[in-house]
Amino acid sequence: MSIQEKLNQRQFKNSYHKLALNLLVTSNYLESFLKGTFKKENITIQQYNILRILRGSFPKPLSTLQIRERMTDRMSDTSRIVDRMVTKGLVTKNINVSDNRLVDVVITDKGLEKLAALDGIEDRITELFSTISPQEAEATNVLLAKLHDNNRFFY
Repeated sequence: MSIQEKLNQRQFKNSYHKLALNLLVTSNYLESFLKGTFKKENITIQQYNILRILRGSFPKPLSTLQIRERMTDRMSDTSRIVDRMVTKGLVTKNINVSDNRLVDVVITDKGLEKLAALDGIEDRITELFSTISPQEAEATNVLLAKLHDNNRFFY
């Protein structure tokens, strides 16, 4: 089904308008897919993102500021999300020894186990895009990177 049919729209102002709406519809679909997957594991997309970031630095702690810089959703309140993760036992946080204005966050064994349980999500994402060739996926990545790199609206 074409984007016009999905949105019940006869025509677009131009191809850029169509692209923007196409990206929005696709983004909403992917977010909904991920939310459903993570809901079963009692975790949010942002918490998953933080766990992935912390696993990449493990065992070295990261500050909430460092985590925010690496998040896909930089508008989120990292400190509040981390507090919820502490309550779930997925991470620990401590005052930084060299700068008491910073909080160090480290993934726990429970957080690592949660990530291991969710590692299959990458296979499900690959399956979602199975109608697209690897070359088409790479071409799309190049185009999206160009949009990100040349657009002042992205943070």
